[in-house]
Amino acid sequence: MLRILYQDEAIVAIDKPAGLLVHRTGLDAGETRFAVQLLRDQIGRPVWPAHRLDKGTSGVLLFALGAEHARTLGQVFEAPDAVRKHYVAVVRGWPPESGLIDHPLRRMEDDARAGRLEEQPAQTRYRTLERYELPLPYGSFPSTRCALLALEPLTGRRHQLRRHMKHIAHPIIGDATHGKGALNRAIAERLGLQRLWLHATQLELPHPQSALPMRIEAPPGREWATWHDWRA
Repeated sequence: MLRILYQDEAIVAIDKPAGLLVHRTGLDAGETRFAVQLLRDQIGRPVWPAHRLDKGTSGVLLFALGAEHARTLGQVFEAPDAVRKHYVAVVRGWPPESGLIDHPLRRMEDDARAGRLEEQPAQTRYRTLERYELPLPYGSFPSTRCALLALEPLTGRRHQLRRHMKHIAHPIIGDATHGKGALNRAIAERLGLQRLWLHATQLELPHPQSALPMRIEAPPGREWATWHDWRA
């Protein structure tokens, strides 16, 4: 059963588990479980996803309850600065204490419009929360450095956080597309858990009915405490 974070007559938010697709997609044709269908069956009414989370990402996922609310939420998410999203991630290496990644991202091939793969402006703000050092040799180093970051995407490009962290040479641990497979496997074996270490902790937006500001939160799951054993 999905954990419901908030529900009223207009919206419902869940804490999406890692490994669950939001909806059916041809890119993952073998999957049979989707957040849309599971939530619909759980609450007994249709739901409309207001935004997307990658399959491997856990955390706050918002749905509209009704087509009219879905349209309003669509306008909210498209309005500049109307929505703030907050994440935590564990990345390879020790980035600076804080920074702004200002790097345009090209549209992905399956997301192109009329065959165009133009670049779009993209910005991500980050802040280092903790540093870890695992007793795993990496390259010429006797140990593997990782860090827990707070991430805030200032734009909404597809896979933005994963692509931006790769761009600054600090890929998110467990990212099979943008990270290092051998390192991901070694860390998964050490921690006893394989996942993408990216979690949506908080969503801030105006309510689609009242327009009053609201904040929906989902603290990271208990598995994130596993990293505390390796604090530097």
